[in-house]
Amino acid sequence: MTPKKKQGFFSVFLNNGKAYPLLTAVAAGLYPLLFYYTNNYKMINSWGHLGYFVSIFLLLPIVVFIVAHKISGVGFLKKLQPFILPFFNFFFFFFYLNIALYAGFSWMRTFIVFGIAALLAFLLLKYFKKIIVFQLILAVIGFFTLTPVVLKQLNYSKEWMTQPDAIETAVFKKKPNIYYIQPDGYVNFSELKKGNYKIENAEFESFLTENNFKTYPNFRSNYAATLPTNSAVFMMKHHYYNNGSDFTETIDARNVIVSDNSVLRILKNNNYRTFFLTEQAYFLTNKPKLGYDFCNFSTKEISFVTTGIGNPKDVIEPFKDYLEIYKEGPNFFFIEIFNPGHITNTIDDSRGVEGERDHYIESLKESNKKLTELTKSILANDPEALIVIMADHGGFVGMTNTGESYTKNSDPNFVNSIFSTILAIHWPNGQAPKFDTKLKTSVNLFRILTSYLSENDLYLANLQPDESYIIINFGAPQGVYEYINGKGNVVFKKY
Repeated sequence: MTPKKKQGFFSVFLNNGKAYPLLTAVAAGLYPLLFYYTNNYKMINSWGHLGYFVSIFLLLPIVVFIVAHKISGVGFLKKLQPFILPFFNFFFFFFYLNIALYAGFSWMRTFIVFGIAALLAFLLLKYFKKIIVFQLILAVIGFFTLTPVVLKQLNYSKEWMTQPDAIETAVFKKKPNIYYIQPDGYVNFSELKKGNYKIENAEFESFLTENNFKTYPNFRSNYAATLPTNSAVFMMKHHYYNNGSDFTETIDARNVIVSDNSVLRILKNNNYRTFFLTEQAYFLTNKPKLGYDFCNFSTKEISFVTTGIGNPKDVIEPFKDYLEIYKEGPNFFFIEIFNPGHITNTIDDSRGVEGERDHYIESLKESNKKLTELTKSILANDPEALIVIMADHGGFVGMTNTGESYTKNSDPNFVNSIFSTILAIHWPNGQAPKFDTKLKTSVNLFRILTSYLSENDLYLANLQPDESYIIINFGAPQGVYEYINGKGNVVFKKY
């Protein structure tokens, strides 16, 4: 007698009539979970997020599938039992993919998914087990896609954060209240007048001049997006995007900005109270530990599934309240407003080059209103304040969408539209230090301010190169490139 050939698991699975509610549930949630983590890892890299997503994407469907399968075997529901697991599998699979793609919930999309799941459960019933196998194969692919993302995080070196001198122990000889206001995407006045912008902004320029602000023409950022710029600004060091492939995200940037950095250490060593006020929870999506004493967001109010961008939260009234409550300094405020912002990120949402420029102009007007109100409030309460208005990057005006910046382009107007940023400073007593001529790019802002406040220009010996960097994916070998050199000229040099 010929011995029976031993069958593998999938062969047994496909060729018997048993239902597998546990496996069906895992197949529904595992690939969407891995997909979401692969595409959003830097926004959700916390143990709290891991626990939440495992519970929602895996444990919840396991419970639902097992209970539904048991209940459907009773009474009049028995006729529907063959369709129950397929329906729930399709529903959860597409529902989770919808969450992963849009980073949010929508009743309309959920109703559509419900209808699709019901239809597929009926039409594809006899192929259902093969579909489960396909979902599991997708999960295996997803695992291999996620692995290098996680390994890059685990192997991430923090060496770039090490300071070359003892600046973190700097002792301030003068301790004015410091107000760092960051209007997202606000280009320099010098760039607004020319290039792709050609925008009239004389009223706000005059307002700053009348209130003893000194402006710095041709100032620019070193990086092309909010997170990489701010992590470099608060560490006073270049990170070169950590050799990444996406210039909007850098490893651990949120933790660097709001949890612990060289600037916060210097301020706390000099007994400053620290405040972080922001219109959006963009810096807080991974629920980092707050290194600031006060913040207008609580991590508890931030959803586990979010892009960090939604309806803006007012920062002006809370700021005025803090001014009233904490009249005795020294205080440091980091205030982030999301106007004028930049043009749209995708071609699908684009209004076209002129339409995006028009939208930028309207948003610039809103930014000017907010900056004017903030500045007036500060000067009314604190006339000798150190106020810094500095943007994080340019507005990308002249493009249809920001995605164009991933393609090599040597046009100076194009490049400057990415990096040009406003810098206007209200120096106490109207006396700027002689070395403020060194203010060329954002990475050196706080090193120069620390030298000014400590009256120690030795810290200026370790200023970072005034170079601006971009990640290029098209038109040249993929990588990090120097786009503007220390002299302010457009170049194209691979880092």
